[in-house]
Amino acid sequence: MSANFRVLVMNQISALGLERLPPSIYQVGKEVADPDAILLRSADLHGAGVPQSVLAIGRAGAGTNNIPVADMSQRGVPVFNAPGANANAVKELVVAAMLIAARNLPGALDFVRGLDPADVALEKKVEGGKKTYAGFEIAGHTLGVIGLGKIGCLVADAAIALGMKVVGYDPEITVDAAWNLPSQVVRAASVSDLLKSSDFVTLHVPLVDATRHLIGVRNIELMRPGSVLLNFSREGVVDDEAVVSALDAQQLRAYVCDFPNPESLRHPGVIALPHLGASTQEAEDNCALMVADQLRDYLENGNIRNSVNFPEATMPRGTNYRIAIANANMPNMLGQISTTMADANLNIHDMLNKSRGDTAYTIVDVDSEVPWTVIDTLRQIEGVLSVRYLPTGRRN
Repeated sequence: MSANFRVLVMNQISALGLERLPPSIYQVGKEVADPDAILLRSADLHGAGVPQSVLAIGRAGAGTNNIPVADMSQRGVPVFNAPGANANAVKELVVAAMLIAARNLPGALDFVRGLDPADVALEKKVEGGKKTYAGFEIAGHTLGVIGLGKIGCLVADAAIALGMKVVGYDPEITVDAAWNLPSQVVRAASVSDLLKSSDFVTLHVPLVDATRHLIGVRNIELMRPGSVLLNFSREGVVDDEAVVSALDAQQLRAYVCDFPNPESLRHPGVIALPHLGASTQEAEDNCALMVADQLRDYLENGNIRNSVNFPEATMPRGTNYRIAIANANMPNMLGQISTTMADANLNIHDMLNKSRGDTAYTIVDVDSEVPWTVIDTLRQIEGVLSVRYLPTGRRN
């Protein structure tokens, strides 16, 4: 391509990912005007206003709560994320969290820090104090995993390797996730059934209306006395007031989370970490690599992979002339697109149409150059959200 795409970077993104956007094609930076794409991690786009020039948004991570996804859908702008790229990092932290809670490590560490290294009775005090922090082994206990995506499956597999029993629940488990789920995992019929049968419960679900306060006043009392709740998913998935009450009543032994907040921060039963779930160099590299590749494939070829608001739609180029159309999922859209092509004497070489909810996406390869009048005609069709012309070697 001779002309550059402009990519606005709104957070610190791994250099390995940015290297996937070659400077011969892409202008990338934090001061880019009229960007074609935005690449970010935690920057909040709600209320900030996404420039009208933006064709795509890439989140170098899994969650997209910081992006106005619904507004972007109405504009025909796909929002990409990097599902699974940070899964191993989160898995390892969940395993660490179980061990931290089971072995009373926060209190033990504080106890040792409070000792005087010059005290001649240091060894005696260590031996005398350690009984206060005696814990238990996690082997033989049951872990309940709510959400059996990439992270949930990895956590289940790790727990089994550590000698734990695992119960899982996910009403929307994908076929791929089901194949990856260890056969030893017992499927729970509901969240309630899982809570009743677990010594540890770990959450790995997105924060949506259906999962807000998924663990709260209506069901936290179902958990086994002395159980441990782990939340490395999203803060709002757990009702913090209900957790504090359960800790006070000794229904819960500990609550380990990645989201410090005023309601629970100072409670002695709360072990709060500073949002470390994906904070490893490996995870940051993996997320940046995945989302940069997805943005580039969309900008240059119109292909969509791992979008949270558009269907999966990838088609190898069959010709040098490609049109990509985002539209409302409504009847006779393909007919109108095909008719427009036929009226312009354009032969369709290949076509792909996919839908997801209210949104549909069509990729069309034709055998000859497409006049801009045809692009304008397509844009006038009722329900069409965006039309991009992607001839090889030329920017739309």
